[in-house]
Amino acid sequence: MALEHAILVSLDERSGSGYELARRFDRSIGFFWAATHQQIYRTLKRMVELGWVSVDEVAQDGRPDKKVYDITAAGHEELRRWVAEPSEPETFRHDLSVKVRGASLGDAAVLADEVARHRGLHGERLDAYRAIEKKDFPDPSALSGRQLHQYLVLRGGVRAEQALVEWCDEVLAALRQDESREDRR
Repeated sequence: MALEHAILVSLDERSGSGYELARRFDRSIGFFWAATHQQIYRTLKRMVELGWVSVDEVAQDGRPDKKVYDITAAGHEELRRWVAEPSEPETFRHDLSVKVRGASLGDAAVLADEVARHRGLHGERLDAYRAIEKKDFPDPSALSGRQLHQYLVLRGGVRAEQALVEWCDEVLAALRQDESREDRR
């Protein structure tokens, strides 16, 4: 997926300034598509040139004018084209998995600390996703349209983080068991 498509989806949900879009990426879209504020601003400029978004300058007292971006008919058409386009499953690139695979080449205790740190971070993200789910989607069976689609993406995040927490627990237990075997030798 190109950053342009993530921005188009966000603008379809609600127009906003580059700053507002960057904050949305920090709080929601960024959970599954990361972008820096600088990347977002550069991409918005290109999208205006492509005619996918329009920009209106809004005067502000005592501050520079604010540029508010909105999706255009051409942007909606690009989104429809992109949504219909087949995509390949993502290639799984996971640095920690490579480290676990090479564990015998290093210090297993240091690796276990790193796995535990990752487990904690995935646990925190899982808790955050579940809090969003509870707050924003208290009755999933009543959802339809855009809200259902947002919920389904959130559920994907919940399941992915849950799987990573469980995998980290499995790795930690196996590393402890392996260390115990080594100690008995």
